[in-house]
Amino acid sequence: MTKTDGERPDTSSHVRVAIIGAGFSGLGMAIRLKQEGIEDFVVLEHADEVGGTWRDNTYPGCQCDIPSYLYSFSFAPNPNWTRSYPLQGEIRDYLRRCAENFEVMPHIRFGHEVQDAAWDEATRRWRLKTSQGALSADVLVAGIGGLSAPSTPDIPGLERFEGTVFHSSAWDHEHDLEGERVAVVGTGASAIQFVPRIQPSVAALHLFQRTPPWVLPDMDRPIGERERRLFRAVPLLQRLVRTAIYWAHEATVFVTIVDRRLAKLLERQGRKHLRSQVPDATLRAKLTPTYTVGCKRILLSNEYYPALTRPNVELVTDPIQEVRAGSILTRSGVEREVDTIILGTGFKVHDHPAFGRVRGRDGRTLAEEWEGSPRAYLGTTVPGFPNLFLLVGPNSAGGFNSIVFTSEAHINYVMGCLGQMEERGLESVELRREIYEAYNRRVDERLSESVWNAGGCQSWYLDANGHNNVWWPGFTWRLWQRTRRFDIDRYSVQARGVRAARTNGATAQQSAAPR
Repeated sequence: MTKTDGERPDTSSHVRVAIIGAGFSGLGMAIRLKQEGIEDFVVLEHADEVGGTWRDNTYPGCQCDIPSYLYSFSFAPNPNWTRSYPLQGEIRDYLRRCAENFEVMPHIRFGHEVQDAAWDEATRRWRLKTSQGALSADVLVAGIGGLSAPSTPDIPGLERFEGTVFHSSAWDHEHDLEGERVAVVGTGASAIQFVPRIQPSVAALHLFQRTPPWVLPDMDRPIGERERRLFRAVPLLQRLVRTAIYWAHEATVFVTIVDRRLAKLLERQGRKHLRSQVPDATLRAKLTPTYTVGCKRILLSNEYYPALTRPNVELVTDPIQEVRAGSILTRSGVEREVDTIILGTGFKVHDHPAFGRVRGRDGRTLAEEWEGSPRAYLGTTVPGFPNLFLLVGPNSAGGFNSIVFTSEAHINYVMGCLGQMEERGLESVELRREIYEAYNRRVDERLSESVWNAGGCQSWYLDANGHNNVWWPGFTWRLWQRTRRFDIDRYSVQARGVRAARTNGATAQQSAAPR
């Protein structure tokens, strides 16, 4: 159903598949359903446009750090990228074209925020409450994305600041930074892109750093019209380039998991890059990481370090004590007057608000099931939540490889399940808990000696319980291999027409054994 001005779509309906989110994962799922001839689905999107994180993040310099030819759907190569690392606007436009070209726009319900999703055992359906009505679905697919809920730091006094405050993912383009005293909190992937862009125009820039990131040279380059014409004329050539890039990125597993000592090669490159761009020894010392490269996200930039050497920039490593009406006070007692505070403080990866809105069997939410440590079998299914699939869920991000690859692997898995359900006449499938527990024990064991867990840093990869629920524990081709078919023998299944019997207030489920 397409959104039109003044029209309020009727969502009091039932569909076979409901998809949450119209970013890469949600659109990819919708397109695959369409390709398989399945029309009975909707995509529920809270915003008024597709694109997910690439729609929302519009800060100056926003760009992906995965090569363009790899950061796209395998079934929809784009020969028209203008840079070797894609720009935010081009990714957003690419996703819009995919939605239009594969004719999934009529299935997207814009302005529909999912406020509650609950499994109804009696009817074996998902009951969804949205901001514009209710609907039900046989299968629920969540493509909410890990980088969609901004994280605001708990800084004393921040709410009392009388100047302008905004998060980098919600950039205030109406606010002019020209001549202002600006404080930037955080030195992660967003900050290293926007700091060089705003530095020339501000009067003073105070960059508050907790831990210095490893910054490597940026190999980004323009892609000329001649190269673009070549890929348009010979699509196979672009696929070969994509394949070569994939395997080059896959090799980073040797650094992150196989043998952390191999990281020394990248560390030498990072230190050389720092020495060449920051001549001042004192500043260079503040910017030198003391942990193994890869423990935190590796950043790519040729502009970040030079920006920090400019006279109007101060790198502050003294922790913030409090924010006052027009200033920031650090623990050493130094007070800096500022007009604007920009939060480059990342996202709620482990405690996404959506986790508290999805309720499985007995009304238990994902947040309650996980208790601060998200887990899933193959990154996509959870016991107690029948017919629910997470796209790019816990422990499925592929190191330094494209998240789109992971998304397509999970989409394959969902399609396999839908096929099995249709073939066997099944109403529900639910992961067996013993499979879930055994699988996650192996994941924890595999990651325990990885650079992310044992690299000597504190990062957003680890949750409050110290558990790594972000990374896939190995080569991503293994994830692809394991999701090519739906392993129904690991699930409890229920056939159509076999209803749950109520006995003394408890639910006694009748399971149909897989053939």
